[in-house]
Amino acid sequence: MAVHVINEARRCLQCKKPLCQLKGCPIKTNIPEMIRLFLDGKTQEAGKMLFDNNPLSIVCSLVCDHENQCEGNCIQGKRKEGAAVQIPNIENYISDSYFDRIVLEKAPDTGKKVAIIGSGPAGITIAVKLAELGHRITVFERMDKIGGMMRYGIPAFRLPRNIIDRYQTKLREMGIHFRPNTTIGDALHLDDLFADGYDAVFIGTGVWRPRRPNCKGESLGNVHYAIDYLRNPEAYDLGDNVAIIGAGNSAIDVARTVVRGGARHVTLYARRQRIAASQRELDYAAVDGIELQQGMAIKEFTEEGPIFTPRIYDEQGNLIREEDPVLMPADSTIIAISQGPKDRIVSTTHDLNVSEYGLIVTDEDGRTTREGVFASGDVVIGAKNVVLAVNYSKRVAKAIDEYLKAKKF
Repeated sequence: MAVHVINEARRCLQCKKPLCQLKGCPIKTNIPEMIRLFLDGKTQEAGKMLFDNNPLSIVCSLVCDHENQCEGNCIQGKRKEGAAVQIPNIENYISDSYFDRIVLEKAPDTGKKVAIIGSGPAGITIAVKLAELGHRITVFERMDKIGGMMRYGIPAFRLPRNIIDRYQTKLREMGIHFRPNTTIGDALHLDDLFADGYDAVFIGTGVWRPRRPNCKGESLGNVHYAIDYLRNPEAYDLGDNVAIIGAGNSAIDVARTVVRGGARHVTLYARRQRIAASQRELDYAAVDGIELQQGMAIKEFTEEGPIFTPRIYDEQGNLIREEDPVLMPADSTIIAISQGPKDRIVSTTHDLNVSEYGLIVTDEDGRTTREGVFASGDVVIGAKNVVLAVNYSKRVAKAIDEYLKAKKF
């Protein structure tokens, strides 16, 4: 792999205006500098630069939408019959080589305590950034292991679990404390955290409530929600013929996981002609033998399979007509049409406003409507992706640090 990565790095043109960075990367990773340092034999220096800019660089190198981000904006790929530099492979090689050698330098202890609720991309980013600044961090996680949606929502064949385990080891080395199997809003409330001396609280709980199509039959024994299935696929006996409602990247994650679980016939049903999933994910689904049917609006779930209303669209994507409902036989059906936030924290906390969609209301720096409480990630911006959560959380970490420095406790 090393030779391949080196050859790819040598293909970089070192553009004066690197679109891969300026236009393609949501977190503005300095891709040309990363490659230059790597080719100069300064892999550790390149790794440090990547980690400082993006603490989840290893993860993003594996799960980002590269074809529409860095690779999709590479000049090499825009040339006739050209191929983009495989930037994520280079980033992954560098970040993975550097990670276990990280020696994180911490500022002197400030004595300030911050509670972080949730250990997904947002929570890990905030924990790293604030620990580096000398603050005392405790992470509260409702599951038994850290990672949030990265561990329980992204299949292991896309994001190996040992990578997330390595993060927990590294965070412990920074002096960060963990409270697993602890749900804030259950036995402990937000008020308890402030009463116990936490100076600020960060909420990064993600979005774990399945979004429902609100159709008859959702409670049947052969109907499941994607977010529940991905959390523990081994717990499900789906049969040979499985229907997936939805056609986004998460729906394809579900479908490819189902195939690996032994199902012989897996079909994705998209309501519209337009598909939300990236072309790369669609290509992977195709080679895994997964079928795709478009223009199929779910009408009802039955024990024999889902019933759809076929929809006919014109070339512009406008609905022309709907046809008679049709049963598509399936042993099991999985609903994969996104998810929203749970309301346990909000329902047990005063002065914490949420939007009509249940998302926590914040300003541009993650300040909520309650003093000393900050939030970011999917629980604020909705179900997005890792790199957007990290990018936003960097700004929020800075705002929390400024709050701690300015506030007289």
